[in-house]
Amino acid sequence: MNMITYSNFGKKLMALTLLIFTSTAILAQEEETDETKPKFTFGGSVDAYFKTNLSSSDAEAASPGSSFAESTGFALGMANIIASYEGAKTGAVADLAFGPRGLQAVGGDAGIFVNQLYAYWNVSEATTLTLGRFNTYLGYEVISPTANFNYSTSYLFSYGPFSHVGLKADFALSDDFSLMLAVMNVTDENFSQFQGVPGAYSVGAQLGYAGQYLNFYYDGNAKLGFEIDYTGGFDLSDSFFLGINAAYQDNDGLGFYGAALYPQYAASDSFTIGLRGEYFQEMGAYNAIGFGDTVEDESVLAVTLTGSYSIENFTIKPEIRIDNASDDLPSFLDNDGVASKSLSSFLVAAIYAF
Repeated sequence: MNMITYSNFGKKLMALTLLIFTSTAILAQEEETDETKPKFTFGGSVDAYFKTNLSSSDAEAASPGSSFAESTGFALGMANIIASYEGAKTGAVADLAFGPRGLQAVGGDAGIFVNQLYAYWNVSEATTLTLGRFNTYLGYEVISPTANFNYSTSYLFSYGPFSHVGLKADFALSDDFSLMLAVMNVTDENFSQFQGVPGAYSVGAQLGYAGQYLNFYYDGNAKLGFEIDYTGGFDLSDSFFLGINAAYQDNDGLGFYGAALYPQYAASDSFTIGLRGEYFQEMGAYNAIGFGDTVEDESVLAVTLTGSYSIENFTIKPEIRIDNASDDLPSFLDNDGVASKSLSSFLVAAIYAF
């Protein structure tokens, strides 16, 4: 990856940060509203699962290259603890994550368990400023299993950003249109110094219209590079929903592009069945597919069928996943430990939200 000098870039971003802050403050309107009592809330989730490979032994190496749910046998997900305080115009959120999924989500640092930690100011009814660490605005899926339909995650999610540290401004332009602008550290970094380079920053933006979002990220090829992402979905009927995600990421010729569809059918109030069909194409030797991906420009078609049965706050998710790569040199393993271009697996996850 190319490294660049950030002094001028950092100064420009700081100037942009100041411009965002001052302009939103000037636009703030002190409107008369009913006084609201500050509210404290506490919640979170826990999850665990059992997984076995159908076309391979349960060796750790025989697993899709996407994040989370990669262990076989009985395994832990994460314990997520979220505390929030909401006042009339300001508030704060502390979101802590523990366990294997949590550590992966916060960058694998065993000493940092902060998933999200931010304070916000509702400058006006149409403008909110947020400062701290917040989960990414890119992509269809998120870190918490309570907010995803499928338990395992997509390649598009796994190789995009997880979280950001910085300042963002959200604007409600109308009933349908929204805009977000952000100045941040490079993705998934708590500090601006990255790989010994001080002042490594990124910029982000999101344009939303009626539940459809076009997202942008750029860090000057410091870490992720550039990503453009579309995330949305449509209620095709009262019981049928279609989610859509497409993304393109490039860091000086190294990256990926792809798309995923998420059809989901609600058979009853307690049971829903859904499919994730994803095509993921690497650019260059991105090495994202399987345990031994050394092939340039490899692609994978991954199909995941998930059922979701809920009892009060408890959800059971059985799931079958099939990953089929374009090359077997090697991507996965078969039952004899021989390189294979495909892998099928089954898991059942238990998730409790409180």
